[in-house]
Amino acid sequence: MTTQSQRPSDADSGGAASNFIRNIISEDLAAGRHKRVVTRFPPEPNGYLHIGHAKSILLNFGLATEFGGACHMRFDDTNPAAEDLEYVESIQRDVRWLGGDWGDNLFFASDYFERLYAFAVELIKKGKAYVCSLSEAETREMRGTVTEPGRESPYRSRSVEENLDLFARMRAGEFPEGAHVLRAKIDMAAPNMKMRDPPIYRIKRARHYRTGDAWCIYPLYDFAHSLSDAIEGITHSICTLEFENNRELYDWIIDNLDVPSRPRQYEFARLNLNYTVMSKRKLLGLVKGGYVSGWDDPRMPTIAGLRRRGVTPESIRAFCEEIGVAKTNSMVDIAKFESCVRDDLNLRAPRVMAVLRPLRVVLENFPEGQVEEIDAPYWPEDVPKQGSRKVPLSRVVYIERDDFLEDPPKKWFRLAPGQQVRLRYAGFITCREVVRDQATGEVVELRCTYDHPTKAGEAPGGKKPKGTLHWVSAAHAIPAEVRLYDRLFAVERPDAVEEGKDFLENLNPGSLVTLTGCRVEPSLSTIEKGSHVQFERQGFFFVDPVDSAPGAPVFNRTVALKDSWSKLAAERPAPAPESAAARPQPAKPKGERAPIEERIARLEPARAERARHLIDARGIPGDDAVVLAEDDGLLRLFEEAVAVHDNPRSAANWVIHSISRELKDRKTGDLPFSGAQLGELLALIDDGTISGKIAKDVLAEMLQQGGSPKAIVERRGLRQVADEGALERIVDKVVAAHSAEVSRYRAGNTKLIGFFVGQVMKASGGKANPDLVNALLTRKLSQPA
Repeated sequence: MTTQSQRPSDADSGGAASNFIRNIISEDLAAGRHKRVVTRFPPEPNGYLHIGHAKSILLNFGLATEFGGACHMRFDDTNPAAEDLEYVESIQRDVRWLGGDWGDNLFFASDYFERLYAFAVELIKKGKAYVCSLSEAETREMRGTVTEPGRESPYRSRSVEENLDLFARMRAGEFPEGAHVLRAKIDMAAPNMKMRDPPIYRIKRARHYRTGDAWCIYPLYDFAHSLSDAIEGITHSICTLEFENNRELYDWIIDNLDVPSRPRQYEFARLNLNYTVMSKRKLLGLVKGGYVSGWDDPRMPTIAGLRRRGVTPESIRAFCEEIGVAKTNSMVDIAKFESCVRDDLNLRAPRVMAVLRPLRVVLENFPEGQVEEIDAPYWPEDVPKQGSRKVPLSRVVYIERDDFLEDPPKKWFRLAPGQQVRLRYAGFITCREVVRDQATGEVVELRCTYDHPTKAGEAPGGKKPKGTLHWVSAAHAIPAEVRLYDRLFAVERPDAVEEGKDFLENLNPGSLVTLTGCRVEPSLSTIEKGSHVQFERQGFFFVDPVDSAPGAPVFNRTVALKDSWSKLAAERPAPAPESAAARPQPAKPKGERAPIEERIARLEPARAERARHLIDARGIPGDDAVVLAEDDGLLRLFEEAVAVHDNPRSAANWVIHSISRELKDRKTGDLPFSGAQLGELLALIDDGTISGKIAKDVLAEMLQQGGSPKAIVERRGLRQVADEGALERIVDKVVAAHSAEVSRYRAGNTKLIGFFVGQVMKASGGKANPDLVNALLTRKLSQPA
């Protein structure tokens, strides 16, 4: 059996680039326990894979590749009532799409049915298994509880001969389902209830998708899984934490049979995402109940659904690498996954214009029949790619209906009567007249004037409107269908339902909005299925590979440009604690995260009081306060930092958003530095000694090997350059080296300031004071040529 010393401990977690399983494998190879690493991915073909499986796929195949070994693809097909060839094919397709390559190592548990049966007979002959004839209810009643031992079955004393005879007759089909099971004879008083004579074979009269009616008895998971590992020579059987209690049974089966190899099981934390469900049973319910269009519905967390939505395997890989491999289950915010998707698509999706809810705009002073070809880049300044297309501008264009208000509020920078905005890449329009439908009163058209930009990129008169709108030419636009996908569930934890309720009641009614009257720019007339684009100001979209047709594209929104859900939660004011109970609360809008006070109310009383103190007395944002109140280790680190440098908001931000994400499977007590040293680091930032960027480099070294941040800064010469004379020389060199960008900046493209700041920071090795750099650049670039 696996001893305590063989099990992974918190000290095995390694750094950010490692994990405890990788460390175990390295140690096993170094000690000569194995010459070659063999892992496996063993899904049951009873449904489609979801993103939780992706973490296991990438871990198992990744470790095998890293150590020059092999990863087997094995289907755990021992439950014929729920399994299907469709699922086998979909699983293979998904694993290949994620980059998994099993070569010739494709196996099925059903391949081993004869050998598994022989192993069961071996256990009977050794007196370690018996045929039990109790009913399921009787077996459950005699199993005991976590505090009381179970009672032995009256059939436990059957002779070896009787057990062999009954087991053979079970295989021959003499008995109905439920008449008998084969149980391992272990210990009915075992503290681990998995060891209380667990069933290892049962009668199941169902046709198997591979073996047909050849068998009517089937092995249970623990028996088939451990022995399949041993048959295949698996060295490291890696599974999720819910199988931790099964490990003792796994070892018992291996240790009590004459098996060809000795695998060992290791557990890691499964991937849990909020705003979704991961249960195959519930996902199947969504499909069969018609709540989604199928397993590949883009709202589903299945690999097939994510692929059809436009998520890439690279973004899934980046997400799994970011959350790491831990030994403690936790809930991951889906916003982190969406952020990884945005980061990936930002570098692969060209920018184009699309109007989803068109409003007709007539440019009255633009000559009829005239068309201007405007050169528009596919990529923004911060993406290192080139390419552009011609966008036609004509007398009639479409803008978004939401970009016009007849009676706008203050600071409305879009279009309104008498107000001027810029058309993206083109000139300026001013709304002069609003045309309504006589029957409904709805605004159907705007009459505007058009002004070409001056050489400086300004509107006539030197004006610089703050609003810029995307648009398409009405005469050239391509009709398209756009599907706006959002989170399938409206609450963070759809599984956490009250008694008597169903998780389906938490479905988000706005998870899919289909728009059929959309118009996209003509460059998309020949776009191929499976292409990625960013609709400017809208989000990242993917040409649906199933429903799109030539000349009639269907675009699925992969992800919005910003995390609007978090923004909604942050903007919603929390009610005052003392009045929350007395005042009726408004209904929470669908899709909005729970208000802070509601989240605090879910905490234990002492933690809730701690969260309120952090908000009221320390000025900590509500979300950060809840995280600190829930985690004693993070809170202690925060308090130690604030005691040295009194900047609570900064300390909370660094503890939660920079340190906790690096902990992965470590605890705060395992960190090689103290909260006081974190406070020392924050003081260096606030007094201008180092920049925030340099501080992250210092923290990375502290996470790896500890040490005083002051000493690290001095040893590595990281002090921020704040000498104006020294920086001015660097600024002059950068400006002189980029004359084309200087001309574009002076012509009105002031967003290039970010480019210049980046060049100066790069030239200074990241040590320049960014505020001083910004001021120097603004002054230099504003000077006449």
